[in-house]
Amino acid sequence: MSSTKDRMPSSVSDHLDLFDRFATRVGRLVSRAPFFAAAVLIVVAWLVEGLVRMAIDGPRAFLDQSYQLQINTVTTVVTFLLVALLQNTQARDNEALQEKLNALAEGLSELMHASRDTENSGRLRDATLELRAAVGLEEIVGAEDQGSE
Repeated sequence: MSSTKDRMPSSVSDHLDLFDRFATRVGRLVSRAPFFAAAVLIVVAWLVEGLVRMAIDGPRAFLDQSYQLQINTVTTVVTFLLVALLQNTQARDNEALQEKLNALAEGLSELMHASRDTENSGRLRDATLELRAAVGLEEIVGAEDQGSE
């Protein structure tokens, strides 16, 4: 399994460039509850500001175009930046998943060929363990194995 071993996902370098590391950190940050709470607080603060303006200047202040433009501009810019960062993170996740699937498919193919040869039963067991470790598979306990425990 030397050709598979060279490309196993477990041996892929974790080195990411500056933008990828930044995108990963931002992706983790914005997917958590505190970020959502902060976004809600910003909207609530904007609404409170509008109510204060309305109390001071009358109902027309809340409908003022510059007031509406503030929140629209901020949310559009933040959305645009987050989509770019999250797209980067998603693309890298998809790439890593594809590497795992490729390694799994290649490993299974080699295991199928090795299983036809009874001389290589030890090699087959070692290859199976290596494949399981590379893709993070756990040992599957069959029904007949459960009864003997």
